[in-house]
Amino acid sequence: MEWNGVAEYKAPSVRELLDNAAAKYGDRTFIKFLCEGRVEERSFNRLREDSLAVCRYIRSIGTEKTHIAIAALTSYEYIVFITGILISGNVAVPFAPTLSEKEALSLFKRADIEMLFYDNAFNCTPAIRDSLNYKIAPVNITGDGLLDGIVEKYSSTSEYASLSECETDINECAVIIYTSGTSGTKKGVMLSMNAFVGNIMYDEYVDCFGEDSVALSVLPMYHCYCLSGDYIKNLKDGMTVCLNSSMRDLPDSLRTFEPTVMRLVPMIAQTLLKLVKMKENRHPELTPRQAAEAVFGKNIQWLISGGAYLDPELVTEYGKLGIFLRQGFGMTEAGGRVSVPDTKCTTESIGRLTNMFKARIEHGEIQIYGPTLMLGYYKMPEETAEAFTQDGWLRTGDIGEVTESGELFITGRRKNLIILSSGENVSPEAIEKKFAQYEIVSEVLVYAENDRIVADIYPDYSYCEENDIPDPGSVITAIVKQMNSGAKASHLIAQVNVLTSPLPRTESGKIMRKKVEI
Repeated sequence: MEWNGVAEYKAPSVRELLDNAAAKYGDRTFIKFLCEGRVEERSFNRLREDSLAVCRYIRSIGTEKTHIAIAALTSYEYIVFITGILISGNVAVPFAPTLSEKEALSLFKRADIEMLFYDNAFNCTPAIRDSLNYKIAPVNITGDGLLDGIVEKYSSTSEYASLSECETDINECAVIIYTSGTSGTKKGVMLSMNAFVGNIMYDEYVDCFGEDSVALSVLPMYHCYCLSGDYIKNLKDGMTVCLNSSMRDLPDSLRTFEPTVMRLVPMIAQTLLKLVKMKENRHPELTPRQAAEAVFGKNIQWLISGGAYLDPELVTEYGKLGIFLRQGFGMTEAGGRVSVPDTKCTTESIGRLTNMFKARIEHGEIQIYGPTLMLGYYKMPEETAEAFTQDGWLRTGDIGEVTESGELFITGRRKNLIILSSGENVSPEAIEKKFAQYEIVSEVLVYAENDRIVADIYPDYSYCEENDIPDPGSVITAIVKQMNSGAKASHLIAQVNVLTSPLPRTESGKIMRKKVEI
């Protein structure tokens, strides 16, 4: 798909995607999930029927352009309810179900929430129930018989049938997604329907996946990467999506569904590779591919990573297993994806620009332009202005380069740059990447303190135990000494802190950066 200008671009709505998918794929299975130990299936037709019923239910309350929160784990009900919101002319505002009462009250107020859908993973306290001006009482979407009751009462043959025939302006805000960020106040990214759906209309992957491909969704649906990639993209393409709502259930889900492809973050890729290595060690008679199939199932072909830096060594290790691992790049502010991997991308790149975007490098920063950029941050005009250049390009905040073929390379984050008193600019990510080759290092965070470079390192204690390393600190000190011997003076690590617990992470799994004044 090509676009000649932002103003001219028009994407289909979620309702159009839903109608088209039902017409094309009908009773084929779209969604699979585990329920009390058995596999449940839902067709494209069933999803459309259930989503339209929820749409009518919402509109029967007399609401339009209402900000509707949904705080729940990934489930079939989650998909039905968020789809119902999106096709009802209202604004979907997904949140993590792990929000504390204080966080929920603050964010719901800032987001002007007037309806709340949740599940048992969300602690809907009396304060949350009573303190906001809801149009109806908060609704537990996984309550016994709730969805079945809505589908029966608000069916296409009911008195409410006409309520689902509503127009939606694709250029108005349809979704607000609060970015977790590695520091600072959460910002509500406003995406129009044009941006939210348009972002998945790229042509890439056409030679990689087919309608017979099976995706396992392992990331939270309240993140744009998963919601648009695992749900909206596959709804358009006709792929089957299997749902996994908890990392605890991932091994069972892999064995049960035997997916072709998964979207994940590097941390999950590392964890699964360790499981494969354990299989190899315990069963030396297995080939590397057989060990991989014991963990992933026999059909796994592709792993698509995003959200954080992917160590090229992981790519190499997965290649030995017959699994193609590559990373893409995206931002909620861009509607989701910016670049996606293909079989010709180098292991160090973050994929190739989709045909929805143009990119340029200004003062080392990657800036992007296209029809699926955000409308802005909700009620944050100053932050919105700072996010864009004067000529309308989005500042990614990433330092890097783009090749003539559209491959993107990131070397660090602009906001993370360490500026020493000498005037030297140091990218902490560049130093952190050097630790990736050492198996003893599980996590690392580099920052500045008192004009010196400091590294917080969390060792892989399982590795230490398996390899009889009683004092990981001494090994890490030796590694740092070796790294310093060949480093520029500005890149010398002056202090190492060996941690006994993992580094704190954001909701999306990114390591939280320290705010340190030099």
